[in-house]
Parts: sequence; structure tokens; C-alpha cells
Amino acid sequence: MTATTGHPTMSAGRRWVTAPAPSFAHLSRLSDDTGLFEHARHAIVRREHGYCTDDVARGLVVISREPEPTDEVLRLAERYLAFLTHAQDAGGAFRNRLGHDRRWADDPGLGDWWGRALWGLGTAAARSPAAWIREEALVAFTRGATRRSPAPHAMAFAGLGAAEVLRRHPGHAVAAALLADAATTIGVPGADQRWPWPRQQLTYASPALAEVVIAASQLRHGGPALDEGLRMLTWLRDVQLREGRLSVVPAGGWRRGAVRLHHDQQPIEVAAFADACATAATVTGDADWETGVRQAVGWFLGDNDVGTPMWDPATGGGYDGLTPHGPNLNQGAESTLALISTLQHARRWS
Repeated sequence: MTATTGHPTMSAGRRWVTAPAPSFAHLSRLSDDTGLFEHARHAIVRREHGYCTDDVARGLVVISREPEPTDEVLRLAERYLAFLTHAQDAGGAFRNRLGHDRRWADDPGLGDWWGRALWGLGTAAARSPAAWIREEALVAFTRGATRRSPAPHAMAFAGLGAAEVLRRHPGHAVAAALLADAATTIGVPGADQRWPWPRQQLTYASPALAEVVIAASQLRHGGPALDEGLRMLTWLRDVQLREGRLSVVPAGGWRRGAVRLHHDQQPIEVAAFADACATAATVTGDADWETGVRQAVGWFLGDNDVGTPMWDPATGGGYDGLTPHGPNLNQGAESTLALISTLQHARRWS
């Protein structure tokens, strides 16, 4: 993974840095013929922790976004798709945790992993260059999209998959209904400009909720007003900028009225922010949202609160978290996928 094949991007409007091209080397290192291992100690796989649908689904998202994947990367997509279809039951729910012994540790459910599975399947159904992957992913997506979760985050992730399907299949009624219900579950921003978020606490992957409301505004019928999603994302952007650089809400979250902490910051928050800004830029044509994408790229390259890169150029892996003393040097699946996902945006907004 080298800067010579990357794309120049401006971080926080202050300096030009070079965004490296996304590398799938560490993702391949974390994968086997079953799926994607969840954890690593530094860059070494920790097989004893097994696999999870959450990460396999994220893996299918980033691979499906590649316009010209190599044969090796496309084979990863096939394995991830096979994992997800194996995790799904006849009613559309998904199991989440599979041990290295190939035994499921849980029953099918509708938690975040269900939503992320639909996100991965929807992205594959819409974007994969392989017809057989698109077809099988759409079958599994449609089965799962008939279900509903009471959890806003699960519905948000599922809504992202529905939005992908609708971009390729505008008449897909099941996807349209899911996206509309996802936006309804998320709710509308409040009138208080100091805290317009629909809930009293920011927890994790918050930009995904705003992104779904923005995407749902494009529905022909039943979609929310575009301004609702943009208000949510604008406020989220403003409260996560610190001296012009991105400083995302940490793993512990932030409750209204409480002191805002700044560590430990997670790469998933940065990737979700990049995704939401990219969607906002596409929908509105407003170049200000492109700056948000560049700030997210800059966070990984060192334009963050500690001033340190959040990835390992030698392995292509993303570091697991930003602490007050520097990065957590473990390179698990979630953080590596967040790195890849964010760098994929740099190809368009460079």
C-alpha cells in the first residue's frame, strides 16, 4: 500500500496530503475459506475469536465498491457472500457469531448484524461486477428485507443496503418499504439547535443514521424531507470538528448535557462520517460535503487529535483505536475495513 498510487486530498483545508490507494492485503490476511476473522494482535490473526456476520458484511460492502477488483479480491466477495447466506435463516434473520470450530454461538436475530448483512447484500446486489454475485445477493437481501428491527442502528444499516438496491433497481418495492421504515425508526431532528439529534445520546456509527434519512428523502413516495437528514449531519459534523480537524465521538458515546470526551476514538466513526458526507455531496452537489470526506481521510493519515497515522503502511491494516497516547496497534477487521472504505472515497474526491 503505497502513496505513489494514491490520490492527493486536502485535510481540514490546511494542507495537502497524499491518500494511499486502498489495499486488500491485510483483509486477505484476516480471511480464510470460511470468512473473515474478527480480531488480530497487531497484524497477526487471532483465530480463537472466530468470525462475525457484522465484519463479513462490512467486508462485502467494501469489496463490492471496488470498480475493478482483482480475481483474489473477487474470491473474497464469494466467500463473504457464502458466509452471509449460511448465516441467514429461512425467515430472513441472521446469526452473528461463528467459532473457529465452524459452530454458531447464537440463534438467528435482528440485531445490528442483521442490518449490516442487508447492507452488504444490498451493496453486492447493486455494485458487484460479477452477475452471479449480484443475483444471489439480491435473493438473500430480499428475504431479509421483509423483517424489521426495533433498533434504530440496525434499521439504519439495513436502510443503507436498501438504498443501494434502489439505485440499481428503482422499482424494488421491498427495498423502498425498508428504507422508508428505517427513516421512520430513526426519527426526525428536534427543534433545539444545540441538540437536534433525534435521541439524547450519540453512541456509535451515528452518521449512518443521518445518511439513511438523506437517502430516504430521495424516495418518490413516503420519504422524509432532505433538510431533516442534512440538519442531522451538519450538526454532527460541527460538533466533531476540533480546531479544523475531525475529532469523532469516542467509543463511550456522548450524552446530552454531559462532558464531551475525546478518547478512545474508533475508525468506524470516521468511516461512517466519510460515507454520510459522500452521500450528502452526491445528493446535493454541495462541495462543502466533499471537505468532510477529505477530513475523514486526513484522520487516518495523521490529521487527528494525537497527530499520528492510524494505519500501518507495511501491512495495509487499520489501527483499532485512537487513545490519548497514540494508536491501539492491533489491526482487526473492523478498523481495517473502515480504513479501506474511507480511502475508497478519496478516488472520487481528490
